[in-house]
Order: sequence, then C-alpha cells, then structure tokens
Amino acid sequence: MKAKDMREKSLEDLREMEKSLANDAFQSKLKNFTNRLDDTSQIKKLRRDVARVKTLLGELGRKPVTAKVPVAAKSKPAAQAKAPAKKRVTKAVKAAKSEAKK
Repeated sequence: MKAKDMREKSLEDLREMEKSLANDAFQSKLKNFTNRLDDTSQIKKLRRDVARVKTLLGELGRKPVTAKVPVAAKSKPAAQAKAPAKKRVTKAVKAAKSEAKK
C-alpha cells in the first residue's frame, strides 16, 4: 500500500494495520522457513509496509513546534562568538623547541 493512501487513514486504523501487517510478516517468515511460501518477495514487501505504517504513526505522534522566536534572539551576540581553536603542539614541535633552546 502506498504511503499516500495510508495518510488518509485514522490513527486507530493505522495501529490495527501495523498489527495485522506484523502478524502477516511473521506468518510469511514461518512459511518460508518450512518451505511452504511460494512468493518470497512477500516478506520484503510486508516488512516495508510495516515500516511505512510505523513512520506514519511516528509522524502523527510528533507535535509540530510553533514557538515564535524574534529574529534578533536567534542570532548569537558578538560577545558570545567562539574563540579561535588552539593549535595542537605535537611531539615533533616540542622536540624542535627544546633543541632550539639548547
């Protein structure tokens, strides 16, 4: 089933569909193990359908963030700008400095 068609379904329908697809996938795996499954591509199709339903359930479970933040508050002030990264002193550089001091 296409995700477009699934988006039109209600939350309860999606939950029920998830359970039935998961059960069908399990039954197909069991039939494949016992060599009674004719179309082995059905396992892959069912697994992807379950993933589609779970994705849609996750999207419906999330609530959109609609907090309005002023534009000036979004940018970092100049005082909080990152300091430049320190240069790493390697063993070779340390050895060269100690040789120069001698």
